[in-house]
Order: sequence, then C-alpha cells, then structure tokens
Amino acid sequence: MNAPRNEALATARNAADYVAAVVRPEVRALTAYHVADPGDLIKLDANESPFPLPEALRAKVAAAVAAVPFHRYPDGGADGVIAALRAAAGIPAALGVLLGNGSDELIEVITCALARPGAAMLVPEPTFVMYRMNALYAGMRCVGVPLAADFTLDVDAMLAAIARERPALVFLASPNNPTGNRFRTADVLRILRAAPGLVVVDEAYAAYAGESLLARVAEFPNLLVLRTVSKIGMAALRLGYAVAAPEWIAQLNKVRQPYNLNALTQAAAQVLLAERAVVDGQVAAIVAERGRLAAALARIPGVEVFPAHANFVLVRLPDAPAWFARLAAAGILVKNLHGAHPLLAQCLRITIGTPAENDALLSALETIA
Repeated sequence: MNAPRNEALATARNAADYVAAVVRPEVRALTAYHVADPGDLIKLDANESPFPLPEALRAKVAAAVAAVPFHRYPDGGADGVIAALRAAAGIPAALGVLLGNGSDELIEVITCALARPGAAMLVPEPTFVMYRMNALYAGMRCVGVPLAADFTLDVDAMLAAIARERPALVFLASPNNPTGNRFRTADVLRILRAAPGLVVVDEAYAAYAGESLLARVAEFPNLLVLRTVSKIGMAALRLGYAVAAPEWIAQLNKVRQPYNLNALTQAAAQVLLAERAVVDGQVAAIVAERGRLAAALARIPGVEVFPAHANFVLVRLPDAPAWFARLAAAGILVKNLHGAHPLLAQCLRITIGTPAENDALLSALETIA
C-alpha cells in the first residue's frame, strides 16, 4: 500500500521547502536559545560562580582527567559519581539517584517519560523557561499559573489548576529562576499533597537558600528533587542529578541516553565533590556578597531589589532596556528580563560576582542613576 502523498514534499525544490514540509510548525516558530558572547565584558548574566578553582585543586582534577582511558566508553551508570554525591549531599541509600548532562537533560528525560497523550505539565510563571520548552518538544500540554505580584506562589490558583487539569507533572523551582526567591515550604507541601502525579522541586540554587526538601523525599512518594553542581563552581562539568523513590528512577533511567555522562566529567566530579570545604567556602563568600550587593543596590534611586535566596538578585529599574544597554557600554553584562513576562516588566537579573566585579557594577549603576 502506498504511503499518503505529501504535496509539499512533492514540490520541494530546496532545503527551506523540505523544512517547511516536515518540521513541526511549533518548532519552526521557535527561536533557538541564545547564549550571549560576553567578549571582554564582566559576565554577570548566567548565574555561574565567579570564583575559579584553587590551583592545587586544579592539579588534582588534571591528574584525574589525565588518567581517563580515552579509548573506552565512560561508566554507563556513573557509580563513582553517584557514591560521591551521596556522600557530599547526604542522600540516603534507600533513595534512587539519576545523573544527567546538566539538570537540563533530566528535565527533558522527566518530561519525555510522562508526556503521554493528553497529559499536562503545570508550572508557576515566570520560572525557568526550559520547563515549558521541553513540554513543547515532547508534545505535552503546559499550563502556566501566574505567581503573586511579590513572586510567591499563588497557592489557591495552583490548587485550582491541579483540580482542573490533573497534571501528570508539576515543576517548582525553589529558589525560583529568574525571580530569586524560595517558595514557602508549607506552600510546596500543599501542592505535593494535592498533585496526582510527579512534583519536581528544582533546587538548582539550594546551596544559597538555606532550605531544602531533599530530606523529605522519602516522605512523599510523588516528590523528586532536582539539583545541579553548575551553580556552585562546576558549571563546565554539566552534571545534574535527580533524587526520588527508586521506582521513579527505574522508569526515568529507561529514557536516559546510555553513556550520557562523559568520562571526563565523571573523573573531575569525583575529585571536586570530595572537596566540600572549597565549595562551601565559595558559597559562603557569594552569600555574603549577595547581602552587600543587595543593600547597596537598594540605596540607588529608582532601584527596587527583590528578596534573593540564590546566587543572583532581581531588580526593577525605571527603564531596564536602557540601563541594560548602558551597563553593557560600561563593560558589564547582565540579564535583561523586560518583555519575558508581565511580572518581570523593567527587571534585570544580576549574578553575584567577585567583590571587584560587584563594585564595578555599583559604580556603573550610580553613574546611570
């Protein structure tokens, strides 16, 4: 039996014609995720740690990477990394752990595994854009619920949406990106108890928040805690991890690509995860700088500073696009969020830099103001 005729393909004459004929229209309508080239600018736009590794630790990492058998595939289960994460983060043996090429890959894996026909994802908004993007990629319906004006969860609206949509998947980033605030634990627990499916609490910035639900994963069978080492000085590794009941991890592991965590990352991660004193010291320094920077920003006329529990601060300015451009002209790159969501009108997101970088930012802003 002949396949149905595709008229667009039958008349295709160039690559654009073929693309129009076979690529999903919702994908064609997208704009690819843009990563700004900072050039020589002070880079305060990507929520990375500003501190490099100490030289002695760099030497340990170099030795571990040099010992990697480059002609062999990596350990498919990355058992050594999982053991190092259990020790570093205090993950009980009774809980399952899944590793990803950054937490981005794990968001994709989770969404793909739960995106059966008619299933819905529920997210508060504004939040990390890749939740909604992965729903689109997987053909999953994404339902957004606006945050309150102060960026806290509108719990009543979330519960109403859960009752109406019966979502298979809920994503809650706490602390939230790009708003920077953590959600009240009591609010998250109400959502967990009401949700009929999996609730992913994305704790990418947990090191800076002082709170975590990791210790409560065993208490809630529908809770998965998602984390990454990218925000604590290891962004180059692209290492994310999910912690949940073993039953969840067993299913998600079927969707994970084999050998998804390369051998170089595995070797370096095991060295770095054993050096908690270095990581903890850098995190403490960033938290201290966050407090200093937030207080100084609040003293600049026209600048509103929102509560910050991550390694960045969100500010509202009289004219965010203009101030963004002036900062770039002064050699400083931040994240312009104006236009991304109505609640983010006139907002910039500023990653915490080194003391010198933060001083340069404050000096530039005082000139602009």
